[in-house]
Amino acid sequence: MKDTLGVLLAGGAGERLFPLTRDRAKPAVPFGGHYRIIDITLSNCINSGLRKVYIMTQYKALSLNRHIREGWSGIVAQELGEFFEIMPPMQRTGANWYMGTADAVYQNIYSIGSEQPKYVIILSGDHIYKMDYSRMLEHHKDTNAEVTLATLPIAPDEVSRFGVVEVEQGGEILGFEEKPKSTAFRSPFNPNSVDASMGIYIFNTETLLKELIADAEDPHSKHDFGHNILPNVLGKKKMVAYNFVDENRQQALYWRDVGTLDSYYDANMDLCSVSPTFNLYDKHWPMRTRVRQYPPAKFVFGEPGRTGKAVNSVITAGVIISGAEVRNSVLSQDVRVNSYSEVDSSIIFSHVNIGRHCRIRRAIIDRDVQIPEGTVIGYDPVEDKRRYFVTPSGLTIVTRDRSLFENPVEPEFQERY
Repeated sequence: MKDTLGVLLAGGAGERLFPLTRDRAKPAVPFGGHYRIIDITLSNCINSGLRKVYIMTQYKALSLNRHIREGWSGIVAQELGEFFEIMPPMQRTGANWYMGTADAVYQNIYSIGSEQPKYVIILSGDHIYKMDYSRMLEHHKDTNAEVTLATLPIAPDEVSRFGVVEVEQGGEILGFEEKPKSTAFRSPFNPNSVDASMGIYIFNTETLLKELIADAEDPHSKHDFGHNILPNVLGKKKMVAYNFVDENRQQALYWRDVGTLDSYYDANMDLCSVSPTFNLYDKHWPMRTRVRQYPPAKFVFGEPGRTGKAVNSVITAGVIISGAEVRNSVLSQDVRVNSYSEVDSSIIFSHVNIGRHCRIRRAIIDRDVQIPEGTVIGYDPVEDKRRYFVTPSGLTIVTRDRSLFENPVEPEFQERY
């Protein structure tokens, strides 16, 4: 991977994850208590030997930039030319912010050229999966491709969420459609499925730069890889598919787009099960993050009705469960759950204090929230909708006092997603 540069797109607003993305970028949203969503892709980079990565940030990126700077910048050998470099919009090619995925890369075309890589791999910072990018690069070289797309099989009724490809038996891509309502494409390996793009691309650098320049000069372009770059390359350059090889080593392929509140919640709840589908404890494919200095988790009191315990839950450093019961939940760092309270099937972000005699079920509680004594969440849908954000499935989102922050949005905003 020494002649390969990674470009990680991490500037999305994540509107469907609102209000969790009200004050942070989507890749900065916590995952699994200990991590942030972007840590999954960055861990894939490290485990694949990819150690030169530009990270394109834009939307409310303070916490994301700080997380990368403090947790990731120092783990590579900078004296050997390795880096995890944050790249905010610098308006080097014009007066605009990033106007699309292709434009984000184009605006950093000089930085890419200065590294003189032979290959560029385009990644997204908001998916949950384990993948060895060096295997994909090897496939790219072996097939003499100029562009390679990572693909995975999906059901035909899911195509509206993906770019889908028509692939011949040899792996070359003959057709591409971006998020069609329906498609006649079918996988040559399974006639009941469709090959979908994972949003992971490898380009020969010369091919990429020429296409980016041509796209930037097109006034009608959306400046997007799926809508513009890939359809324009099709038929002109050799484009091949790379079937996703899952390093998660489970029977079913694991790749999750945690782009909605419900999908994000489900992915976290999976981690609480006895045998989670996504294995965070696999020494073969370790996941890393910025490690904060908190004391060990502590469980106190053992009286009848006041026993500190957690069952089928992910509990991180600094958590104190004081005479309370936690079930099927994910608790981030520095959370305190006080006596006689119950937390069930919930995700609690860092620095949350839950008062005594609280009952919380199927909720996501944002960081720094103080839950008053006796609060009940997740049991009365009418009352929850009056006070909090509630998804159509009944998941309750509790945020900090919105009056303290920019862009206050009423709960009715959620009904549009």
